[in-house]
Amino acid sequence: MIRSRRIGLAHATLAVFALAILIQSARVQLAQGSAWRARAERQQSTERTVPAPRGDILDATHHVLAQSREVVRLEIAPREVKEPRKLRKALTLLHVDAQIIARAVDTSTKYLTVPGTFPAVDAAPAMALRGVHSFASITRSYAVSAGTQGILGHVDGSNRPVDGLELALDSILRGTPGAATIFKDPKGQSRESPTAPGTPPTRGSSVVLTINADLQQIAEKALADAVARMGAEGGDIVILDPHDGDILAMASRRLDPRLTAATALTEPFEPGSTAKPFMAAGLLERGLVSDRDSVDTGDGVYAINGREIHDEHRVGRAPLAEVLRWSSNIGIVKFSQRLSNREEYETLRDFGFGTPTGVPFPTESGGILRIPKSWSLQSANSLAMGYEMSVTPLQLAVAYAAFANGGELVEPALLKEVVGPDGSVRYRHERRVVRRVMSRPVADKIRHMLLDVVDEGTALQAALDNYLLAGKTGTPRGAVRGHYVAGRYNPNFVGLFPGDAPQYVIVVKLTAPQSSIFAAETAAPVTKAILEAALAAGNAALDRTKLASSVVPSRKDTARRVAVQQSGAPHEDSAAAGATTDSVAGPETVPFVVTLPMQPAPPMPRTVRPVPDVRGLALRDAVRSLHNAGFRVQLGHGGASSAVTTPAAGELAQTGTLVRLLFDY
Repeated sequence: MIRSRRIGLAHATLAVFALAILIQSARVQLAQGSAWRARAERQQSTERTVPAPRGDILDATHHVLAQSREVVRLEIAPREVKEPRKLRKALTLLHVDAQIIARAVDTSTKYLTVPGTFPAVDAAPAMALRGVHSFASITRSYAVSAGTQGILGHVDGSNRPVDGLELALDSILRGTPGAATIFKDPKGQSRESPTAPGTPPTRGSSVVLTINADLQQIAEKALADAVARMGAEGGDIVILDPHDGDILAMASRRLDPRLTAATALTEPFEPGSTAKPFMAAGLLERGLVSDRDSVDTGDGVYAINGREIHDEHRVGRAPLAEVLRWSSNIGIVKFSQRLSNREEYETLRDFGFGTPTGVPFPTESGGILRIPKSWSLQSANSLAMGYEMSVTPLQLAVAYAAFANGGELVEPALLKEVVGPDGSVRYRHERRVVRRVMSRPVADKIRHMLLDVVDEGTALQAALDNYLLAGKTGTPRGAVRGHYVAGRYNPNFVGLFPGDAPQYVIVVKLTAPQSSIFAAETAAPVTKAILEAALAAGNAALDRTKLASSVVPSRKDTARRVAVQQSGAPHEDSAAAGATTDSVAGPETVPFVVTLPMQPAPPMPRTVRPVPDVRGLALRDAVRSLHNAGFRVQLGHGGASSAVTTPAAGELAQTGTLVRLLFDY
């Protein structure tokens, strides 16, 4: 009896206990189920942000300059590793150091982070093994030189932009991050949730720059060679398309190779004599100077307002063209006295000085151009010579582009296109005119004056044998922390190529060269080297069809043909044949012949025209004038002091007639 009562009590106790468990289970699963499930998810799963790859950066020919890659970082728990042999093999394929591999399979090590990052595809065999934990990230790789890197900028270890175009165009390049839910399986491996796939990241848009990689390489090499050869502290080169404002190349270099900033945009300098054409344009546009006007530069020394102004070349009484040709400080100061302070300031301001150009670069400098009320008694004279103002090489290139395109100040461009992740073009640069700074006749007149600077003036060492080049030299004094330093100069040269129909504006600026202080001996020859390399390159943003029409007979080639004629040997007019030759070994030795592709010209109707008067013109101008009038040209040595034609100037002849041009070489 007592035993049965005890058994009943035990059963009752078990029943109550089972009922309590049932009630608690019901409470946990029904009343508290949501809370417990959420707690389990928090313990077993994590929300992870999936970084978005940044868009590519490409040059104008779609050559990749910067690209993002998905990589993984590996961490290993050696005590969880079940297949050490496979792990060794997988890490060896990733070129991991042998000592790291040994530690990865050493169970005395609790946890190990493998140095570096690896492409996800290459690291897949290691990631599949137990004990290996992977963490995805994005890395940015650059296939560029140090000079181009200064334009593009950098990103940090977290893929955040630091400087350059990476920073300026971050909203376009960065993309939209995604999200993923990661669960841990019973073995401790992290797996993406199959029931909550998350949101995939959206890649950033790609940008196509106006930079031409081939031309950029040419500019950087020429600059590096010049800085090393001349003992300069550094230098900058800008090559600009004068018609649509595309920046085709922009190279900067300093003695310290770690300094890769784009100083062509960030470090302004006093341009010196390369500012004189702007004064000339302001005078001509306002009708304050005519072809008959001249000023007396005296013996090369001019005292004004207690200051002496000196000329390197004595030109006596000279018109404006002669003042530019020989870069006369006295001449430009005297001519500029016809401008009021306001007019002089407005001339320089309208060419874009004193204001950033607006290219998408975060630290672009606007240079310095003070308003007239803050000028001193000497400011007007200093500005006429290119002092008391500072400009960046890009500003100088943009201003000279107005002489090349007929008088318009165009907005420069670094960004050519924006291409979305789906391949659609979301933006394309279109030519934008900021303002017209002068009429086309004035622009053409200044450009012709600049042709004379190269052909017969201070920039002879920049002249090319078979193409016209217009340009201007400048040899301004160099300052350090606001004070001029004796013997320190920043020579610079601006060239328009080809001079008759420019496709390039080239600015070359050197900082404190030791070999020579003169731009004619430093910056000008660098320009020539760039152009020779660009002409030889396969893709340097040149329109070869248009370029063919700019070919002119070289002085060397002309001398060779004259010698051949005098020897009685047969010859052919290379100007008419479209071939160019250079002779270095003797009058009848031609080491190479370059044939330029030319479009067949439509037949010109036969009309009767007077032969142009080319007396007083330079050889190239004389040939061009006769060609433009429709005549064929044969060069000869006449022994005259100026060009003489047969038939004579003014005589009527049918177009297509061969005109013999006699010239004193």
